Amino acid sequence: MAASYVLVTATAVLVVEAVLLGIYVPTITSGSDLRNRVQEQAGKDAKILSLAVSDVTVPHEHMTDLLNVVQEATRRQTALHGSTSGELGIIATDGPVTDLPVEVLTDRTGAVITGSAPGVFPPGSRLDVTIPPQGGGGSGKTRTGPVTWWLSPVLIPPPDRIRATAGPAAAPEYEIAGYVYVQAPVGYGDSGYPADYVENLLTPGGLVLILVVPVGLVFGLLSTRRLIGRVRHLANVTEKVARGDFRPRVPVLEGDEVGRLEESFNRMTERLESALNAERAAGQVEARQAERVRIARELHDSISQDLFSLSLLAAGMRRAAPDRLRREAESMERTATRAMREMQALLLELRPVALEDAGLSPAIEELCRAYETRLGLRVHTRLDDVALGPATEHAVLRLVQEALGNAVRHADPGLVEIRLTRDGETARVEIHDDGTGFDPATATAGHGIGLRLMRERVEELGGAFTLTTAPGHGTTVVVTLPSALVPS
Repeated sequence: MAASYVLVTATAVLVVEAVLLGIYVPTITSGSDLRNRVQEQAGKDAKILSLAVSDVTVPHEHMTDLLNVVQEATRRQTALHGSTSGELGIIATDGPVTDLPVEVLTDRTGAVITGSAPGVFPPGSRLDVTIPPQGGGGSGKTRTGPVTWWLSPVLIPPPDRIRATAGPAAAPEYEIAGYVYVQAPVGYGDSGYPADYVENLLTPGGLVLILVVPVGLVFGLLSTRRLIGRVRHLANVTEKVARGDFRPRVPVLEGDEVGRLEESFNRMTERLESALNAERAAGQVEARQAERVRIARELHDSISQDLFSLSLLAAGMRRAAPDRLRREAESMERTATRAMREMQALLLELRPVALEDAGLSPAIEELCRAYETRLGLRVHTRLDDVALGPATEHAVLRLVQEALGNAVRHADPGLVEIRLTRDGETARVEIHDDGTGFDPATATAGHGIGLRLMRERVEELGGAFTLTTAPGHGTTVVVTLPSALVPS
């Protein structure tokens, strides 16, 4: 991410440089047009002055003063006052000139003789550029600012050759009497920049590129350190979840996009953990049901058959035994019959009921009808339509099944009443039998185990378990479930 900061910044600088070059390079390239115009202006006026000097009629002894000759020619032609300066629009002025072309006449040493701007180049002053012997030009900064300039020599014949005639084969020799110097400010007429303008334009961009790498790197590291830490922590927790540990959570530090991702991750982890716990619970329930079915099958196939055989043998002994053994045979028959009845009650208690398909009330009804059919026990029910959670419905069904089994095995009831009602925000389950009852303080081991299991099951659900019984007065079990377990 830090590298991306550097890359984006560098790309932005390069794009800006490219745009600037695209805008100004054509104009910079066209700067040669300004130099050509300045050169043309200086060369043309130098030729005019050269011809004028060649035409001057003065005594020979005065021709040694080339300065006077050039001055006389300048006055006659008025070349430096507008008559020959139409190309650049040179205007004579005495004030300072910074945005107009200037034309100056110098002697051979570069001393100013006269010019279009005496306020800037007064007579006797020197030019700001180095004078090439045969003339020339360039671009640079002078007292008026960045300019493009050209210097053209004014040529005259030697004094002893003025007005001399020569044959076609004879080539007169010339001397440099002075120079015509013409300068124009950079950009004059929107054409022209200094030679180093491109370099000056690219230098800041290069410096920015050099500085942007460390600055962008530091800024990227500082600005992304916290974000990278949060993402790294999220990745570590994700690895733990992938290994099956759904307990870790990601702290939500901010409300940005990463914060929303952290919240969504926590919700997803909670749902996965809940689903896993539900699956484990369902697996445990299925395992317990499978174990109940296995035990019930083994009891039915072995002990129930033996008890039935024992009952038949006791009945046969009772009929065939002499009077003195008949009482023991009858006692054996009653014991076998009671054991078979308790075994049938136990098998009914272990019998799985299709709660998920039928619902709580139909499942309880089915269980009660089975006790009536197989054991001849009368069971009255009053079941209201009370909506409970799946785990709570299963617990209530097992409580009813356990209470019926205890009543059949220990109380020998003739009638069992089962009620399921809803009182406001509380669900109430009441199971009453008219059996023999018992003293809770002196309950047998069988009663104690069954009651303890029922009480623990209710307390796990956060409910309340109440037992009311006494010898000869039957037994009543009341279970209340809090509103938190009753879906609205």
